[in-house]
Amino acid sequence: MTKKQAAARTKVGITLDHVVGAAFDVLDRGGVAKLSTRAIAAELGVSMNTVMWHIRTKDRLLDTMAEAVLGEVDLGDLPEDWHDQAAALLGRLRQAMLRHRDGALLVAGTFPAEPQTLAFTDRLLTALLRGCPTRRTAAWTAWNLFYFTLGLVQEEQATPADHRDRLRAHVAEHHFPGLDSALDAFMSVDFEARFRFGIEQILHSAATEAAPEP
Repeated sequence: MTKKQAAARTKVGITLDHVVGAAFDVLDRGGVAKLSTRAIAAELGVSMNTVMWHIRTKDRLLDTMAEAVLGEVDLGDLPEDWHDQAAALLGRLRQAMLRHRDGALLVAGTFPAEPQTLAFTDRLLTALLRGCPTRRTAAWTAWNLFYFTLGLVQEEQATPADHRDRLRAHVAEHHFPGLDSALDAFMSVDFEARFRFGIEQILHSAATEAAPEP
């Protein structure tokens, strides 16, 4: 068998789903920093060219992985109330990202206009359109909810305890009275409570305050 025939046979045996699955194995084990074509190829036991033949570019791989994370969000069996429905969707998105190491960092660095991502966005916007005073308010609120969730989950997945100890020491050393007075709350690791509070705060504002029109 020639090298060309062997390569063709390998490409037939390995699918994009295999590549994405191996990429998640690499991600869950080592985080985004370890996610490389070489690592995925080693995980599959194939050449880097075989991996690249399926993903084309690293950006396409990341988009496909982000789309898979959004695909883990169950869009069924949601509460009837628009407010509760929006909160439930963001809670499910948070859990989907938390299931993967650096899951929020992965999703934050992409913008896949793919079916699963668009289905989640459509379901969220449909709920918000029922409770927000204007379409613009609903659209901007969807972005606010998404960015808040991404940011908080990134903090939850990335911030080790020693970073908080260093922050406490710097605040004490440089005399920041506002920070010092609320430092324990500011550094809270009760991410579930912080998430619920933030979502409720955004949704309450969305229901009562319209986005400015152009």
